[in-house]
Amino acid sequence: MSSVHERTYHVPPTIMTAKVLTKKHGKKYVQKAALIQKDAYTIEEASALLPQLSTTSFDASAELHICINADTTQADQLVRTTVALPHGTGKVLRVAAFVPDDMIAQATKAGAVKAGNEDLIKEVQSEKIDFDIAVAHPNVMKDLAKVAKILGQRGLMPNPKAGTVTANIEKTIKELQAGRVELKMDKQGIIHTVFGKLSFSPQQLKENMEVLVNAVKEAKPSGIKGVYITSVTVAPTMGPGIKITL
Repeated sequence: MSSVHERTYHVPPTIMTAKVLTKKHGKKYVQKAALIQKDAYTIEEASALLPQLSTTSFDASAELHICINADTTQADQLVRTTVALPHGTGKVLRVAAFVPDDMIAQATKAGAVKAGNEDLIKEVQSEKIDFDIAVAHPNVMKDLAKVAKILGQRGLMPNPKAGTVTANIEKTIKELQAGRVELKMDKQGIIHTVFGKLSFSPQQLKENMEVLVNAVKEAKPSGIKGVYITSVTVAPTMGPGIKITL
């Protein structure tokens, strides 16, 4: 995923000179940026334009970047929530489940690519990590302390706030594979997430985007006063961004 700064989200490409764009980006990027004719678009307009902006030949992801007016050093200003996308992300997640031995079969049946306790922990200790997200039953969390650092460095450590520590393992695995995503600010106060593939229809992209934006609005912390969301931008994995007007 490209960084928010590389795409110059706060300065729409249409108001930058072609000379500056060419210097920072290739000709294909400049050609795609020329399709952006307004400083800001509605969610519906952006959903229709977005698939035309990719500079790659593969089916790229649709990315959403939301800038929050927050002091990320203050606990009462942190934004974190989860949301189920109506059309998923277009990516099949490989879910690993850390569960008691008597739950291994049901976790596997629910769709986990790996399920276990001590044996799975040993795999992680040997850095054999071939999964995208991990869930854990509360009863095995104490055992995960052995690999907390390894999983944490990769953003894979199960967390109650993210809904990945749960007694209902089967339901959680199915929701994650169906398109449940976690929204969390980075240190710059920006939420980055994927909300589909460019092969999705404009209507599917629109509905996924609306659900995400509304979820962030509803998750506004009590500590943030005044303006909450300062900007919303969507972009293909590789290509110029579109500023969204709410």
